[in-house]
Formats: sequence, structure tokens, C-alpha cells
Amino acid sequence: MECPFNPKESWHGARMDLGDSMSYGDYLALDQILSAQRPRSPNHNEMLFIIQHQTSELWMKLMQHELHAVRAQMRNNDLAPAFKMMARVARIMDQLVHAWDVLATMTPPEYTAIRPYLGQSSGFQSFQYREIEFLLGNKNPALLQVHQHSPESYARLQDALLQPSIYDEAVMLMARAGLAVDPARLSQDWSHATAADSSVEAAWLAVYKAPDTHWELYELAEKLVDLETSFRYWRFRHLTTVERIIGFKKGTGGTEGAGYLKMMLDVVLFPELFSLRTSL
Repeated sequence: MECPFNPKESWHGARMDLGDSMSYGDYLALDQILSAQRPRSPNHNEMLFIIQHQTSELWMKLMQHELHAVRAQMRNNDLAPAFKMMARVARIMDQLVHAWDVLATMTPPEYTAIRPYLGQSSGFQSFQYREIEFLLGNKNPALLQVHQHSPESYARLQDALLQPSIYDEAVMLMARAGLAVDPARLSQDWSHATAADSSVEAAWLAVYKAPDTHWELYELAEKLVDLETSFRYWRFRHLTTVERIIGFKKGTGGTEGAGYLKMMLDVVLFPELFSLRTSL
């Protein structure tokens, strides 16, 4: 059957004959991305489960990209571009919060039908999520063991574990600005999770009490609060979705499922930025 129009013609100005030119699909590698969904069960709902997690991993890849750049800018005392990147990461987390609304359309019987096909795979094993946590200061060397089977992922996580977190860099920025921070806090073992420090809280208090004097640090503090607030919403929405779909069953990766996620809600990434508000 002949084509009803000449492919060399345009349609409302759009080029119709791409020939050897790079197309939209070529640029985005859509052949690879759209063929990466391989359901293992015969159940219709598994496609939702796969796409939910694949798109989350893509967003997390962008978060990593931005957070590494944020840390580099902070080390260079160049905060203006870091603020833009941090705002973007917070909005990505907002996007991920709303993504749980889609997965929440899966009912318990629908998930039960696909669960046997998941094996031991679990979001707990996401190296990208773990790297984001390490970059933000929630570090735990024991969690590297989960990634020993993948040398590349293990090396990336080890690097994130051993380097200062974004919050560590913020504390060092305050010290370089002349605010009093305990030297022990500035030379600590970076592989430890962030712990509250009275000298850091006093330094942030000085920033909040004289914002005009310390405007960039004041803005940095609020960007960090925005970031943690969005992260908390993301965690909470994950918990409520899990409770809605599987109740209090154990997770496929062996964790206590909702119980583990509920425990993680108590983790505070930037403790002094929240505790100081009581003193203001």
C-alpha cells in the first residue's frame, strides 16, 4: 500500500523524513529503556511494579548526579550553583513521593500474585539509594556487604562512605567562615553517621540570629532543611504504601518490612538544623 503522503513533506513544520539523522528515540536510547521491562510472572500488575521501581532508579541517578556536584561546589565555596542543585534534588524527591500514589493502586491480592517471582530482590539492595543516604550523612559501613557481588557498586559506596558528606561540607564551610566549630568535629572519621554536636548547633544558631551577616550560610541551612523535609516525606510515603499493600509481612530482602521503614523515619540527617529551632 502506498504511503498517502510524501515522506519528504513536513507536517505543520515538523520534519518527517529523518533519514540518517538522530531521532528522539535514538537520543534517549528508547529501544533499550522500553525493552528493559521483563515481567517474570503471568500477572498483569507486574508491569506497574517494574516501571515504578525502574523510574525511581532513574530519578535517583539524577539525584546522585546533582548531589555529587553540590558537594564539589561546596568544597570550592561556590554556593550559588549548589543552591539550585539542592532545590532540584528536593523537587525530585517530591516527584518520588507522588510516584507512590501510582503503586498504591496495587491491591494486596495483586501483589501477592507477583511476590513469589521477586525472589530475594528488594529495594533495600538499591545501591543508588544507599549512595544518596551516604552522601547526605546517614552512613553505615555494614551495609556495604550487600553490594560485594558488584565491584563497581561496592567501590562507589565505599568512596561515598569515606568522604565527607554534604552536611560535613556545610559544617566545614561554617568553620572556614570563622564560626567556632569543635576541631574534633572537623577531623572525625567520615565513615560514621552524622551525630549531633553542640558546637555545630551553636554555629548554626549564630547564623540564624544574624542572617544578614551570614546570608549564604543562612540560605544553605534552609536548603538543607528543605532537602531533609522532602526526604522525610519520601520515606513516610514509602512506609504507608508498604503498609497498604503488604501490611506487616517481612520484606523480600529479609527486613521487617514496614517495621524497618518505620524505624528509618526516626533518622535525622541534619540534627542541629532542627534542634536549634527550639532555642530561637
